[in-house]
Amino acid sequence: MNCVTVIAHPLVQHNLTKLRDARTEPEAFRRGLAEVASLMVYEATRSFQTKSVSVKTPLTKTRGAQLKREVILVPVLRAGLGMLPSILQLIPHARVGFVGLKRHEKTLEASVYHKSLPADLSSFEIILIDPMLATGGSAVAALKLLDERGAQRVRLVSLVAAPEGIAHVHEHSPQLPIFTAAIDEKLNAKGYIVPGLGDAGDRLFGV
Repeated sequence: MNCVTVIAHPLVQHNLTKLRDARTEPEAFRRGLAEVASLMVYEATRSFQTKSVSVKTPLTKTRGAQLKREVILVPVLRAGLGMLPSILQLIPHARVGFVGLKRHEKTLEASVYHKSLPADLSSFEIILIDPMLATGGSAVAALKLLDERGAQRVRLVSLVAAPEGIAHVHEHSPQLPIFTAAIDEKLNAKGYIVPGLGDAGDRLFGV
């Protein structure tokens, strides 16, 4: 699929298998999700632009590189919180915004119950974190909020994606880069990814 990167690194796939396993308890699920997020973010940030800067080493001056733009991480609550800490360890200078979305049980449409974002996102590199790209409703709702604030450079990081979710997101944002560990078979009647790994939020927090 255009603009979709499936990260097939052995450690990513190893952790994904543990996360799929219904026997994995919340503590191990949290640990596995954090580990896979730290591995996935390397790929998701590969195309970040840099600028050349001068730096003085203990021996002499030389040229180095710095990120050209400020980074903001935007996890979709609540499952996105499971990926946030390990990504922050790799990008500790990043700012963090939050988008809270609730999916209607029958219509499967997402509604916003919380948002905390800078007023102007036009100068940021944005990583939208939504572990389960199922119907795509939550991701599209979050993208609309980012669009309203002038976002221009957005990447979506999802642990597992369904073809239906990818299609829905790309109807809204055709050129949006999506990074995932797996594109699964389909959605079931309740909008869950099959084979998937269940409700990521429930498994992350145990409720």
